[in-house]
Amino acid sequence: METFPVVNMEMLNTEKRAAALEKIKDACENWGFFEVINHGISHDLLDTVEKFTKEHYKKCMEQRFKEMVASKGLEAVQTEIDDLDWESTFFLKHLPVSNISEVPDLEDDYRKIMKEFADKLEKLAEQLLDLLCENLGLEQGYLKKVFYGPKGPTFGTKVSNYPPCPMPDLIKGLRAHTDAGGIILLFQDDKVSGLQLLKDGKWIDVPPMRHSIVINLGDQLEVITNGKYKSVEHRVIAQPDGNRMSLASFYNPGSDAVIYPAPELLEKEEKENTIMYPKFIFEDYMKLYAGLKFQAKEPRFEAMKAVETAVNLGPIATV
Repeated sequence: METFPVVNMEMLNTEKRAAALEKIKDACENWGFFEVINHGISHDLLDTVEKFTKEHYKKCMEQRFKEMVASKGLEAVQTEIDDLDWESTFFLKHLPVSNISEVPDLEDDYRKIMKEFADKLEKLAEQLLDLLCENLGLEQGYLKKVFYGPKGPTFGTKVSNYPPCPMPDLIKGLRAHTDAGGIILLFQDDKVSGLQLLKDGKWIDVPPMRHSIVINLGDQLEVITNGKYKSVEHRVIAQPDGNRMSLASFYNPGSDAVIYPAPELLEKEEKENTIMYPKFIFEDYMKLYAGLKFQAKEPRFEAMKAVETAVNLGPIATV
């Protein structure tokens, strides 16, 4: 039984740096997921985020969810439901413009702590992108620069709760999909499990671990690495007991960023004639993804090839 990859970020500042980088490299190539500990975000901050998130669900979201379930008659279903998810969510935008002050029903202290949390996650995402550059042999800053595009990256957090489900065999917490964007940083419940990834044709549990951040790669990193790294299908299994908290933060390219396989990587691997992925503007991919999220990613890539954007591409500056 393979062990889910867990990376101690503190090792990057010791003589064990090479081993930590190798573990990240293996995870990116073979899992599409890994978990980081000692990542620089304080346990106190994570505990406070968890406390406010769970209190907000109880106070503002739980009753609405129960009403939705009742209105759709979900507790009495007899056959599998494949067009909705057993989740209660709201979305916070951080970049390019924050909406935290505008989201209704959030206490001021919750808004403040989520802003602090987002700032820390943004720094961690950019640190991880540089580690990926190092492993790929790309110039430092390359991935960040691609994501920035002309106007800077997009960054937001999907705040989810997965309440107890009376028929977990008939409805998923979240249906299987790959993530459209760049790099995803998940702070999840450490007591209630449910997240699974697909590896070698089998669904594998992503273990809940206190104060860890789960990292997974989105479709854009698969394109930029020309398939060396893969976005991986994952899902959430609804649970009969316990309410699972999930805060997934998506550090994505800017809407007008141009995405295409890194030329430096193609040269290193002598793949000039085997470019596997299209060139496109990120916003165009997201428009396509919106209607096809729960379908296979390969047809999305093929569709983008068919309408490959005619843009004038120079080298990506890294300074």
